[in-house]
Amino acid sequence: MARDKVKRNVVALCSIPKGQPGRPSKSLTLDQAKVVLDAAQESRLHAYIVLSLLTGARTEELRAPTWDHVDLDGRPDNDPPVPPSIQVWHSVRVGGDTKTRKSRRTLALPVRCVGATRHHRQFQERDREQAGPKWQNTGIVFATSVGTALDAANVRRAFRAVARKAGLNPRDWTPRELRHNFVSLLSDSGVSIEAIADLCGHAGTTVTEKVYRHQLRPVLLNGAAAMDRIFNATPDDPAPTKPTLPEA
Repeated sequence: MARDKVKRNVVALCSIPKGQPGRPSKSLTLDQAKVVLDAAQESRLHAYIVLSLLTGARTEELRAPTWDHVDLDGRPDNDPPVPPSIQVWHSVRVGGDTKTRKSRRTLALPVRCVGATRHHRQFQERDREQAGPKWQNTGIVFATSVGTALDAANVRRAFRAVARKAGLNPRDWTPRELRHNFVSLLSDSGVSIEAIADLCGHAGTTVTEKVYRHQLRPVLLNGAAAMDRIFNATPDDPAPTKPTLPEA
């Protein structure tokens, strides 16, 4: 058009797609969140739901970690001590990367997450024994009963069953809304928006936070400390009941 080679801009002939309206963001109340955690005790994805709610990791991020990315012991004798943590460095998104570069983060695990994940590892060992030669040694933390990767439909079905047991309408809630709940609970607890953005892997932190991000895989403590305080967790919390094992 600039050189008078084209008389009309063909883009003007195109209509803009309207797309589909998105779901409005919402979160559980604290009381509802506690009921959901209790209802998840017998679910195969109990630990998944606990980590999703108490760490704010995206659903596609939690389906990716292997046990090499989880440290349930930490290094308590270090000065300062290093807490248990999960490395959120990968995703099931195309290419295996997280949503953004800043989404790659290491998060300290709240006490309740550590307990739930320990028991989940025991349940998975039982899965391995029962599956025998059918077991696929993928190393994935949250897997089917034969060790294969979960897909979004697996997680939705399991979460809807938990929501129904908790007295919620399962059609009104999705696993991704646990992340919204994480943000809401931290905000209500007085955690700064800058700290929340850092924990969630969002852009928009201060220069100081960007410099800290460049240090060697820092463990972010604020979320774990706040969630332990919110849910009054202690290392002596009772273990979850034995979960039922749905088919792969």
